[in-house]
Amino acid sequence: MTTSAPQPPAVRPEPAVGTGPGYVHGYSPAEARRLGDQADTLAGLLHSGTAYPPGSRVLEAGCGVGAQTVHLLDSSPGALLTAADISADSLAKARARVAAHAPGANVRWHHGDLHRLPFADDSFDHVFVCFVLEHLADPAAALAALRRVLRPGGTLTVIEGDHGTACFHPRGEAAQRVVDHLARLQADAGGDGLIGRRLHPLLADAGFRDVAVSLRTMSADSARPALVENFTRRTFIAMVEAVRADAVAAGLTTPEAFDRGVAELRRAAEPGGTFHYTFSKAVAVNP
Repeated sequence: MTTSAPQPPAVRPEPAVGTGPGYVHGYSPAEARRLGDQADTLAGLLHSGTAYPPGSRVLEAGCGVGAQTVHLLDSSPGALLTAADISADSLAKARARVAAHAPGANVRWHHGDLHRLPFADDSFDHVFVCFVLEHLADPAAALAALRRVLRPGGTLTVIEGDHGTACFHPRGEAAQRVVDHLARLQADAGGDGLIGRRLHPLLADAGFRDVAVSLRTMSADSARPALVENFTRRTFIAMVEAVRADAVAAGLTTPEAFDRGVAELRRAAEPGGTFHYTFSKAVAVNP
């Protein structure tokens, strides 16, 4: 997957900006593992239909620990991929993940803020953004910055979740409250854990055309034990559990009430339980 084709020209070099407050999940090793589990479990669901032609210049904005990067490389082995993230630590993890998964893969790494990308106008043929806009205080500004570096006729792909779509059986009120705490904490941090439902208006208002949104639903039950383990337990419940201290510190709950809600939520991963979550995937064109 190596190539000598030119990479997008860099202009106006700028220092990387420090980590913003909107990433409510933190940067712990456990979170890095959760992101990897999530990406691997959802790859078929979320990456279906995304493949870039050989030689195309692709920007992955907000690559994080590289959990999605390796799947982009798998689906588009001939693409010229630039992976950017605001966290130097996450980029180091992404480099290591890619090196282990696809040695010699053609990836250019950039450390910096996606609002201030140091690339010339029209540098990329395609931009891919996954689970990023939900953590930004001003996603419209981010989309404007991404549109600048995307050539006319190029495509933007955005994938986001919506915690309001989480449905589980048995349904417990305490379980619903801990899910709501996660969304509340993300909102208080400047993000939006419900942003999946907003993708069409966000992209249309940012000037993109031909905006098409598809819904990708994950359904886990006893007939799909791998999904129960890898998504219900290791992805979603783990994400909720990780905000326990923050929820208590914010006065949203007590330790006992939070633990009771997580215990109820875990019943969805037990025999007879079910869990459903819907992601939104938008593809749009830069006029």
